[in-house]
Amino acid sequence: MAAMTAPNPIKQRATLHYVFDPLCGWCYAAEPLVETARAVPGLSVEFHGGGMMTGPNRRTITPEWRNYVMPHDHRIAQLSGQPFGEAYFDGLLNDNGALLDSAPPLTAILAAQAEAGRGLDMIRRVQRAHYVEGRRIADAPVLQELATEIGLDPAKFAEAFDYLAGEATQRHIADSRRWLARAGGQGFPTFALEFPGGRLLALDTGRFLGKPDAWATQLRTLIAESISSSTTTRTTQ
Repeated sequence: MAAMTAPNPIKQRATLHYVFDPLCGWCYAAEPLVETARAVPGLSVEFHGGGMMTGPNRRTITPEWRNYVMPHDHRIAQLSGQPFGEAYFDGLLNDNGALLDSAPPLTAILAAQAEAGRGLDMIRRVQRAHYVEGRRIADAPVLQELATEIGLDPAKFAEAFDYLAGEATQRHIADSRRWLARAGGQGFPTFALEFPGGRLLALDTGRFLGKPDAWATQLRTLIAESISSSTTTRTTQ
């Protein structure tokens, strides 16, 4: 499945490619940056779900896993200001045996996009369900509830989910990993700006965590510079 786009009503000047995983804590840290980018005039946002915890990389929650992720989560909260709920720290991370699998929430995100162009909204919802509400986002009934909560038609979402599960989701993951390589990314999240003509510019977002206004300014500046450069090139030809 191809990349999924959230169009901006202003004339498109660039596309922000966002390679992520729904179970990636640093992607959750970057969620305010994604939301801010969606409001930048002339910019569309395309998501690419990389499938970090799929197939042999799926795992279940154990005490060892809890001890491993908690310091990272506290660091994410400190740098980004993103909330982590007691239901996550004291609930889900103590729910030994709970499955961590990126494929079902990614299928739900693809279904939300296919059904109503709401993929980015679904990313945000599943992240908060996981990290704030401590819900099992690998469980299909939970994903169905989340889709309903953001206003999707339950029957249509369920139909799209069933259609996109399995092979279609795996194709999307494979395509997303190609985008990761194309952008020169080493992991999730990876962001890259694509300008008309296909030029791709990898972006370092680490310094913008917790600073969405500065991030928006940077995006607007890069788009304006690209427009100016294109205009100059046409004028001198």
